[in-house]
Amino acid sequence: MSALPQKAADSVFRVRDFNLMFAAAVASKAGSEVVFVALPLVAVVTLQASPLEVGLLGAATMAAFLLVALPAGAWLDRARRQPVMVIADFVRAVLYASIPVAWWLDSLTIGHLYLVAVFAGIGTVFFDVAAQSYLPTIINSAQLMDGNARLSTVDAASRIIGRGAGGSLSSALTAPGAVLVTAAGYICSALCIIGIRSREAAVASTHLNRQLRTEIREGLHYVLSEKSLRAIAADGAISNLFSSIAVSMLPILLVRQLGLSGAQVGIFLALSGVGALAGAGIARRCADRLGYGRALWMIPLAVAPFYFLIPNAHRGWLLWLAGGAYLLQSMRMMIDNIIMTTYRQHVTPMALLGRVNASLRFLMWGTIAIGAAASGFLADLLGVRGALLVSASGQAMAWLPVYLSPLRNARELPDGDDPNLVASDHDRHTATSR
Repeated sequence: MSALPQKAADSVFRVRDFNLMFAAAVASKAGSEVVFVALPLVAVVTLQASPLEVGLLGAATMAAFLLVALPAGAWLDRARRQPVMVIADFVRAVLYASIPVAWWLDSLTIGHLYLVAVFAGIGTVFFDVAAQSYLPTIINSAQLMDGNARLSTVDAASRIIGRGAGGSLSSALTAPGAVLVTAAGYICSALCIIGIRSREAAVASTHLNRQLRTEIREGLHYVLSEKSLRAIAADGAISNLFSSIAVSMLPILLVRQLGLSGAQVGIFLALSGVGALAGAGIARRCADRLGYGRALWMIPLAVAPFYFLIPNAHRGWLLWLAGGAYLLQSMRMMIDNIIMTTYRQHVTPMALLGRVNASLRFLMWGTIAIGAAASGFLADLLGVRGALLVSASGQAMAWLPVYLSPLRNARELPDGDDPNLVASDHDRHTATSR
């Protein structure tokens, strides 16, 4: 058994190509977080969309993970990932730039937003799966935990800066105008990725001749047949399903029921970035102290009661408490993400990594589209606060699959060639006794 990889003697920032990937992440993530705030504000404020339409917009944004994640992963195991990432960035830039153009021409509709959300989502699927599969080419396996944590720190910091800026820009430039910043971010990201020199190994000709459907099935089978990966997929799917309800309904609660401005909404949503930044900073220590398996259920269990503060948000101190709960929720999700990503990169053969990443994205992120679509119907049935209560209840139970799996008492990563083995305190005690 091997412990969680210790920090390599050389920091990942000594690797030129990682620095470029890091810079690309800064540019693209900042743009993504601006549009995270600006796009729903375009719908809620500019187009006066209903709760159902806002929920469907959230579903459209994530629909690609249900529609193309599996074939994207199989195809990316046959292709070089770097050019795919560049193309995905340029495509997303053009799509988001079309929103302010249509608004300036007085032809922007909710249907336009749906189309941009769907096709930009497809670009995101290809970019994200390619990026996670490309990282082990840029840095060595001992640096993966550090690399994932550094990139997750970018994600967290971007939530603070990008979402705050998204709200402020929406107030200053209007929400459609703020979307232009997202397009610029993707262009900067593409230029950084073009400069990366690391090259992937050539794909074997026998691999190229195989049917795509067979390779998709292999990726799903690898995830679903391995108990720990299956538990991780279930945990992420439940968490994302119910958190997406909150993400879709919060702008409506904050703008229409609490009367917050676009800048204030951005500040509230940016609190999730503070939580994510804290989570990225402590993820490794949590994994070292609790064990990587235990951290995946102990921390979610500890923060679960706080989720119920969000549906009870009102002007004044209750709003601050809800913001704190939103922060804790994001911290927990970031810790989970770093540990889960490192685990699958450690145990998955490189030839399968694209398909495994895509399979997990399909299983875990596909539920975001379902939750976002359901949020509108729940809001019509139970009200916005009722939908948020359903969200809190579901998230509070997301840790159960990991608790019921072999990961429950796991402290160390398994050997890379045998992901079915996890090292618990009991295993180590037995080995020592012998």
